[in-house]
Amino acid sequence: MPSGIIKRLVRDRGFGFIRDDAGQEWFFHRSTVAQGAFDELAEGQRVSFDEETSAKGPRAGNVRADA
Repeated sequence: MPSGIIKRLVRDRGFGFIRDDAGQEWFFHRSTVAQGAFDELAEGQRVSFDEETSAKGPRAGNVRADA
């Protein structure tokens, strides 16, 4: 399970970007945040996620804050 840091959040549009430990960027949407906790996330916060793919590139699914 990959992990990384939230690089950018665009709260009003409901999405963000994660930079994983290898330096790759992953897009995520508020609908993919575990337990609907999008509003509790913050830039610089460490998270884990599932790898997904889309026509536009790598996408993070089941995003959850690390303890």
